[in-house]
Amino acid sequence: MGVTKGEAEVVFINGEVITVDQKNTVTEAVAVKDNRIIFVGLNSEVNRFIGEKTSVIDLQGKTLLPGFIDSHIHLTYYGLNQLAINCKAEHIDSIEVLLDDLKKKSLETPKGEWIRAFGFNETAVKEMRYPTIDELNAISVEHPIMISRTCNHISVLNSKALELAQINENTPDPDGGVIERDLEGKLTGKLIEAANMEMSDVARHTEDEQRQAVKIASDHFIAYGLTSVHDAGGQGPDSFRILQQAVKSRDIRVRVYAMICQINNSQKFVHKMMESGVVTGTGDERFKVGPAKMFTDGSSTGPTIATRKPYDSDPNNYGILYQSEEEIYEVLGEAHKKGYQLTVHAQGDKAIEMYLNCVEKAIEESPRTNHRHRIEHAGISSPDLQERMKKLGIIPIPNPPFPYEFGEIYVRHYGDRVQHMYAARDYIDQGIIAAGGSDAPVTDINPLLGIHVAVNRKSRSGMDIGSSQCISVMEAIKLYTWNGAYASFEEDIKGSIEVGKLADLVVLNDSILNVSPDQIKDLKVEKTMIDGEIIYSKENFVELNRV
Repeated sequence: MGVTKGEAEVVFINGEVITVDQKNTVTEAVAVKDNRIIFVGLNSEVNRFIGEKTSVIDLQGKTLLPGFIDSHIHLTYYGLNQLAINCKAEHIDSIEVLLDDLKKKSLETPKGEWIRAFGFNETAVKEMRYPTIDELNAISVEHPIMISRTCNHISVLNSKALELAQINENTPDPDGGVIERDLEGKLTGKLIEAANMEMSDVARHTEDEQRQAVKIASDHFIAYGLTSVHDAGGQGPDSFRILQQAVKSRDIRVRVYAMICQINNSQKFVHKMMESGVVTGTGDERFKVGPAKMFTDGSSTGPTIATRKPYDSDPNNYGILYQSEEEIYEVLGEAHKKGYQLTVHAQGDKAIEMYLNCVEKAIEESPRTNHRHRIEHAGISSPDLQERMKKLGIIPIPNPPFPYEFGEIYVRHYGDRVQHMYAARDYIDQGIIAAGGSDAPVTDINPLLGIHVAVNRKSRSGMDIGSSQCISVMEAIKLYTWNGAYASFEEDIKGSIEVGKLADLVVLNDSILNVSPDQIKDLKVEKTMIDGEIIYSKENFVELNRV
């Protein structure tokens, strides 16, 4: 491989170096100088780069990979959730225990301040239901209380929180959302989709909380080997500004490709950015503006995704659409014409089809090559939709970890459609470039878990979830490296271990190619390097609590 002269600052030897280059080369040694890779090859050839000041790291057969890229993650929300009660904590196995934790939190929280819990899953508690508004009111009517479901598309609140949002029994449902009421018309405290998204504005975190949160998130990401993330949206312009400032101050160490999106009223934020003239690609190697993003439908586990045929679990349910095809095109058609990369949250096949119609129309009216428009999640990607994605040059961003945590839910609601959910094998066979994303905090941020599930396609309980989508270890690694770089127009500078590229690297504690496929998720990250600097070493870091 190509060689650049000069003494290296760091040299890795005796490794299983998975380069993710065009030939999927696996070699032994890498040399780094400044923030770039200057050599990739054999141990016998790397000695010329070792000088008196070179730090030599003997990998002892362990894997060295390009830094992982998570192509769909909510950086700010992940961090904010670390400040709240984690419903996925092992001890919270019932509503009774969750309520007890909320009560303890209320005793240490000043009156009037928010009490929050995240990651709730009604199928994971003994009672198999949501908490009620009466149960939350019994904890406190002086604190607003908000419990967010694991999908972040549904929440349950107490009366104080609803009062702050000016929601009462006469408040109409917003377009694309539901304010749930019981048979007598009384509020249950449950807000679904757009109603939940609107509540996010009311329950907005302070700037101090957001600044604290993004630093926590960055630290966690680095410990899991993430060197770049595609941020999928936060609380709007303030969150976007805070991200940029945190990158500049080095509170955020990972590289950020920030989608133009806010969780509530996403089209409003896209319009603001277009009016400002800030376009996709603005920025540098550490922070760059990403695609214009809108929401089209709901959550795959809610379940609220928009489907072409009814749910297997409910013959009358086709999910929720946030907006019509015309409304989507009104915003994204203009964004395409002005040179933006486009993307949408689209989970159901109906939502995906609507978006593809919009992209097709936009390209016909304003032809553009290499636009690299994306689809976030692309949940139910039926073969006919895949064919259109290939024709239109769409990059889907599936979520490999989802079947692990939510697989049984998918089988119950969508039946045989799981065979094309969060596709991977199909995309590769079709020649479609897809990039992997966790959608954390919806599920675990660990990219090794994502690779594990992409290879095995089993739920946590061991159930096969669309096993026809299984891919090889090398193919799964590419989802989280080169493909992620391609999805942000950055494959020339990162995503593989090649001379001249950024020195963003990850060391594992074993050989990923030699461990049993069912043990990939048990691998650990030992070191993370960004910009030629090792900024995480496991021996110097306290083990993280997983989300």
